Amino acid sequence: MSKARIFVSRKIPQAGLQLLEQHFTVEVWPHYAPPTKQQLIEKIAGCVGMVSLLSDKIDAEVLAAAPELKIIAQYAVGYDNIDVAEASRRGICVTNTPEVLTEASADFAFAQLMAVARRVVESDKYVRNGQWQVAWHPSMMLGYDIYGATIGIVGAGRIGQAVARRARGFSMKILYFSSSAKPEFEKETGARRVELDELLREADFVSLHVPLNNDTRGLINADRLALMKKTAFLINNSRGPVVDEKALYDALKSGQIAGAALDVFASEPTPADNPLLQLENVVVAPHISSASHATRARMAVMVAENLIAFFTGHQPANLVNPGPAKK
Repeated sequence: MSKARIFVSRKIPQAGLQLLEQHFTVEVWPHYAPPTKQQLIEKIAGCVGMVSLLSDKIDAEVLAAAPELKIIAQYAVGYDNIDVAEASRRGICVTNTPEVLTEASADFAFAQLMAVARRVVESDKYVRNGQWQVAWHPSMMLGYDIYGATIGIVGAGRIGQAVARRARGFSMKILYFSSSAKPEFEKETGARRVELDELLREADFVSLHVPLNNDTRGLINADRLALMKKTAFLINNSRGPVVDEKALYDALKSGQIAGAALDVFASEPTPADNPLLQLENVVVAPHISSASHATRARMAVMVAENLIAFFTGHQPANLVNPGPAKK
């Protein structure tokens, strides 16, 4: 009996691929760049499952071209690249990889916070470019204190709470904005729930950890940036469209806020002529918050386990849309 066909839209760590190959006939997209929409349509034709990445836009047209598709195993915690409503309508299950990347993502958010506040990237360039001509000066590369400062967590899910735990180690005052109260989180970290505007006014560091949806798209706009302190920093490793990039550029250029650290952009990869990239008070990265060897390997195993569970008659542990699985 032939094995079910699975398409993997990019090479994932070997631990996950080996697990998949034990159960399925697996085709892996061989290129570093993602498949085009037409290539994706061609590759998933006849497949019963696929492993997708955030860069794969899986809309109604793609789903319509794959009548045999039963499950999409997303290699990420977010899944805003997938039309989940259309997948559900077609009886296609969608899974993701939550929890496994929480700590790595929180590490990176805090690393970016520290890098922009203490001007780590600027200092690196300063030395490499031969600008370090005086051994020491009282005003050289002055940054902002992190220890004892106030951090505002926008979105107190797994990653937001993990960032707060790191902030606690720096004796930071923790504010958070969330659609619901988190009493256990408050007890653990001393965090205080506030409205978004109050958080923006009080925080020295604003760290974004919300999913992208209709409520969060453009959440941080010109009006909200204007509420922040001139000495405050914005950290975003959630989704690019949560922030109005033009408004952010204007706020940074004018000195309305002190700086920003971005792992995500409105369009990815962001073009080299993005004005934000010209600013010294911005630290940037190419959407790599979860990019540690161990975390990416665990994510690969998790997508494989989601697919195996589904095709052996079990509900996957990380099902985004439980409706189709009940049919």
